[in-house]
Amino acid sequence: MDLFKAVILGIVEGITEFLPISSTGHLILAAKLLKLTQTDFIKTFEIAIQLGAILSVVVLYWRKFLAETAVLKRVLAAFIPTAVLGLVFYKIIKEFLLAGDRIVLWALFLGGIFLIVFELFYKEKKEGSEEIASMPYKKAVLIGIFQSIAMVPGVSRAAATIYGGLFLGLSRRAIVEFSFLLAVPTMLAATALDLFKNASAFSKDQFVFLSVGFIVSFVVAMAAIKFLLYFIKKNNFIPFGIYRIIAALAFWFVIR
Repeated sequence: MDLFKAVILGIVEGITEFLPISSTGHLILAAKLLKLTQTDFIKTFEIAIQLGAILSVVVLYWRKFLAETAVLKRVLAAFIPTAVLGLVFYKIIKEFLLAGDRIVLWALFLGGIFLIVFELFYKEKKEGSEEIASMPYKKAVLIGIFQSIAMVPGVSRAAATIYGGLFLGLSRRAIVEFSFLLAVPTMLAATALDLFKNASAFSKDQFVFLSVGFIVSFVVAMAAIKFLLYFIKKNNFIPFGIYRIIAALAFWFVIR
């Protein structure tokens, strides 16, 4: 790892965190292309810099966190399933799921097919909830369960929550914004847990790389959020499905 690679990974994270294409999957594949071995530090780096992207949500949506109690309660309700399952399966995720690229490639490819098929048959309900604050708690918890599927690298946390919400009848804009908000406690907890377990083994230079990746991902993610909110006004996610399939095939031939 060096500063250049830290910046590149920060850019990749910032762009991909909120798009339905899997930031973790892209970080694993980008690290592979940069010839970075999946050491404990690299795995922690890939988790920790996601918090930089997540904090961009806090900057853009701080009013919802501080002033809208109803929204905050629903975010916390959705976070519970991921928190429980993340603690239970932490060791499996860190030692096995994050260790190889084959799972990522298959998840990218099959996820792309799913996105396209879903969008071709999905019809948004006119009565779909436009307000996160009025979402039933049951739906919030179910969205949290959908998000838990993204513990498999390559699935995409954003895609899992967004399509879970669409399936449950929420409007596209409402579930996209809820996905942004739900990312905050999810990635904060994941980063805190990982650093608690591994930070003592890292050198001073490694913390510098973490800081650089963190800052870069924060700045780039601000632009990515604004792009996605603009994009969904007139588009569905089929282009992202096509991208996932192409990316999976391209990475397969490059890596193999």
